[in-house]
Amino acid sequence: MASKIGIVAGGGQFPLLFAQAARREGRQVVVVAHRGESRPDLAAAADRLYWIKLGQLGKIISYFKKEKVGEAVFVGTITKTRIFRDIRPDWRGLSLWRRIRIRQDDAILRAIADELEKEGIRVRESTLYLKQLLFPRGVLTRREPAPDQIEDIRFGWKVARAIGALDIGQCVVVRDRTVLAVEAIEGTDAAVERGGRLAGERAVVVKVKKPIQDFRFDLPAIGLQTIATMQKVKAGVLAVETGQALLFDGEAVVREADRSGMVIVGIEEQADGSLVF
Repeated sequence: MASKIGIVAGGGQFPLLFAQAARREGRQVVVVAHRGESRPDLAAAADRLYWIKLGQLGKIISYFKKEKVGEAVFVGTITKTRIFRDIRPDWRGLSLWRRIRIRQDDAILRAIADELEKEGIRVRESTLYLKQLLFPRGVLTRREPAPDQIEDIRFGWKVARAIGALDIGQCVVVRDRTVLAVEAIEGTDAAVERGGRLAGERAVVVKVKKPIQDFRFDLPAIGLQTIATMQKVKAGVLAVETGQALLFDGEAVVREADRSGMVIVGIEEQADGSLVF
C-alpha cells in the first residue's frame, strides 16, 4: 500500500497540482480542505477529502490521525482578512490562538505546524514534488528593465526585505525610489492596485521571500491574476526572487506580460547582498 501524505488545502490551483504530483509519485493523498477557500475539484485528485472551517485545528489533526497520515503539507491561499470575520475555531484551534503572542503569518503557520508535529505528523516543504514551479532567474519577457527601473528594483528589494523581517508582507510597489505601497494582510493584488494607482503607470513591483521564510508554507506566488492586476494599473516591472517564489502558468504569464510591454525578471541575491539579474 502506498504511503499517505496529507494536504492542508487553501484556495487556488496549488493544492490540486500538489495532489496530482503526489499521486504520480505513488502516494495516497488525504486532503483537509477549507470551506470558502478550497476548490471543489480537489475531490477528484484525492483518495480522501474532508471539509473544515477556518480555525478547526483539532479536526485537521483528528482526520490525519484517523487516516494514519505521517506527513503533511500546507498548500494554497487563505484569505487573511477572514480572521476578523469568518473564523470558526474548535477547542484546539482556540487554545493555540490564545497562546500565539504575535499573530502574523509566519508565527501562526509555524505554531500550527508545531501542533501537527507534536502529534507525529511531519510537515514537509510545499514544493516537495513541484520544484519545477520555483521562479527562474533572468529576464523572462521580451523587454528588459531600463536603468531607472533597475534602480527601483534595488531600492524596492531592500524595503521588501525589511518588511519581510517584520513578518508584515512579501511585496512592495515603488516608482522613482519612492515606496507607494507595502503588502500587509490585504495581499499582493490589493497592494499592487493601490500602489499602481498612485504611480499612474510604470510602477515597479518587487516580491521577495521573508528572511525567516519557511519553505513549508506561504512562499511568494505569481500567476495570471498578478499580471492582470498589474495590467489594470499599467505597472511596468515585476521583479521576483529566484528559487524562492512560485510561478504558476508560466508560459501564459510571460505571454500576457509581453502583450502589455511589461518586464518580468527573476533575481538572485548573493551572500554579500548584491543582486544578479
